[in-house]
Amino acid sequence: MNVHLQEEITYYGAAFSEAKAFVLSLHGRSQSPETILEIAERIGLEGIYYAAPKAYQNSWYPEKFMAPLEKNEPFLTYSLEVCSSIVNRWIEKGVPAEKIVLLGFSQGACLAAEYSIRTPKRYGGVLLFTGGLIGPEGTNWPIKGNFDGTPVFLGTSDVDEWVPVERVDESEAMFAKMGAKTVKLVFKGMEHLVNDEEIEAARSIIRMILEDERN
Repeated sequence: MNVHLQEEITYYGAAFSEAKAFVLSLHGRSQSPETILEIAERIGLEGIYYAAPKAYQNSWYPEKFMAPLEKNEPFLTYSLEVCSSIVNRWIEKGVPAEKIVLLGFSQGACLAAEYSIRTPKRYGGVLLFTGGLIGPEGTNWPIKGNFDGTPVFLGTSDVDEWVPVERVDESEAMFAKMGAKTVKLVFKGMEHLVNDEEIEAARSIIRMILEDERN
């Protein structure tokens, strides 16, 4: 049984029928949907439907994201299934992938990165706040599919104790190889948080979806 799928999803923002952009928001380890939705409040744009699933016991997988993959199973697979269930439901309801944004912080950013790299398409955006692709050092991620110009933002610190900046660099390179338009910002000495410059970068990407809807 997928324990994550037994947890509630918190929704925020515009009504589904009225939304112009749809954001899957993934919280960090030991955090909650309410925590990740604080980012939605800071982005401060109207017309956006946010869905923030809750991880079982507030953690998407038990070990560090650079542990051997098998040490995070079956919970990594369960977590990816949560992402698929939400995104696929939106697409089945007629939402184009170009209006869907994958957003996460820390462990949630790692999950968003991993889900997107396994299901590449022209998303509205991928917003990764202090996170990177999942797997041990030396992982070779297969290139399967193309992001077709999806804007991907990666923001991190040069001294983060959980996410090495080298893994963020590797992740950006993979997204670029797969056809994404990447922007990476590395902040000197930043603590484990999302700063205002990162929020503005996210806002700019989501605003492009909203403005495209008006044209």
